[in-house]
Amino acid sequence: MLRLENITKRFGPIVANDRISLEVRAGEVLALLGENGAGKTTLVSLLYGLYAPDEGRILLEGRPVQIPSPKAAQALGIALVPQHPELIEAHTVAENLALGLDLPFLLPRRALVRRLKALLAGHPLGVDLEAPVHLLSAGEKQRVEILRALLAKPKVLILDEPTSVLTPQEAEGLFQEIARYKAMGLAVIFISHKLDEVLRVADRIAVLRGGRKVGEVPREKADRDLLVRLMVGREVEPPRLGFPPGKRPLLEVRDLFVPRRGVPVQGVSFVLWEGEILGVAGVAGSGQKELVEALAGLRPYRGEVRFLGAPLPRDPARLHALGVAHIPEDRAMGVVGTMSVAENLALRRYARFARRGFLSRRAMEEKASELIRRFGIRAPSPRTPVRFLSGGNVQKVILARELGEGARLVLAMHPTYGVDVGAAEEVHRLLLDLAKGGAAVLLVSEDLDEILALSHRVAALYQGRMVGPLPREEVGLERLGAMMTGGRA
Repeated sequence: MLRLENITKRFGPIVANDRISLEVRAGEVLALLGENGAGKTTLVSLLYGLYAPDEGRILLEGRPVQIPSPKAAQALGIALVPQHPELIEAHTVAENLALGLDLPFLLPRRALVRRLKALLAGHPLGVDLEAPVHLLSAGEKQRVEILRALLAKPKVLILDEPTSVLTPQEAEGLFQEIARYKAMGLAVIFISHKLDEVLRVADRIAVLRGGRKVGEVPREKADRDLLVRLMVGREVEPPRLGFPPGKRPLLEVRDLFVPRRGVPVQGVSFVLWEGEILGVAGVAGSGQKELVEALAGLRPYRGEVRFLGAPLPRDPARLHALGVAHIPEDRAMGVVGTMSVAENLALRRYARFARRGFLSRRAMEEKASELIRRFGIRAPSPRTPVRFLSGGNVQKVILARELGEGARLVLAMHPTYGVDVGAAEEVHRLLLDLAKGGAAVLLVSEDLDEILALSHRVAALYQGRMVGPLPREEVGLERLGAMMTGGRA
């Protein structure tokens, strides 16, 4: 169906794709794996008309094709679910879905909603069609992108990290939908860092490293250890907690109420101890975003919140000065894309780089170079605009800025979203080291294995209310799933 022959793409001295050849057949799922910066996103951008290859050619159904724009890709039957949702925030879900459909120019909103409900009847990825997109969680926005791509009935479907913020149940629904389209002859390119998902859904698996294809294996000959070695060139150790929390309360939350569209976050109470990691799970849209943003000073709330015995400030700058780090749900909200890597790394601490009233870019870039080395950020230089980095490397910029100099309290929401297994190992080790040193970590994640591996205690948000926390040893996947979906401990 789709073939790439010796595709090369350069950005100045950087070779992002180096003579890559791939083929995905009709009725097949080809998984594409690789570390952050391995060249996966660039390859997807070439297929979707965002970039043009410097060398090589692309063939669709045996014929060479030129893809000068996303519109041309769509006309050829190529659909993309991007790593970061690209929706019109001011419009409703229905209006965003309508943009990709052949509908009458003048269609009343109610008729549009009825038409879309008919098209989506029985679909496992349900969404509120009349909800404004700007009020959706990251997981809900991802669902809208997936639905928009599938409604176009493409020949080739490219899924770039489609399950990063989906629950296991939602991911399973997507896998069932992929199997259905595969049976209809659709060619699917599935990009993910979640090896279990790749092994679950793929027919063949191709691995990129350093811009080159370093391996390709059929599913039946692949296992987790082989794929990790191909991706990062070494073994990856699973995280181990191995130390108890302290006995000093660091964060105390009592009867927290956070208003939001629909059911508010309400009646949330918990204590986070020094040196403790508290894992919080929940179906997308259950209030996780509102809880973290309230504690980070970004959203109004009622109730009592105390940090080290004193009322928690509601100003992000004062919180940072006290040692509160915030890793946001949507990494696009954690960086300024037009600013350089060095400038983004300095956003929290510009004053320290001031010299007689002027900003010392040399000092700022020296500090950025140190953080780039420590956190393995793949960027051509500290002066590179962040918008040119892969999603995983953008996440590393946020982690380096927030955690690079330690923290007393870490509000971490999806900290390993979109990062490869090697980088995820580094993030886990960093969180564990911070907790071992006495910091408290509120870990909000939809990766249940991550929560169960890292947490001393586990809780879930269900319809705005907290279930738990419970000791980790009392909670397995089944019980955690019941906490998330039924509100039962």
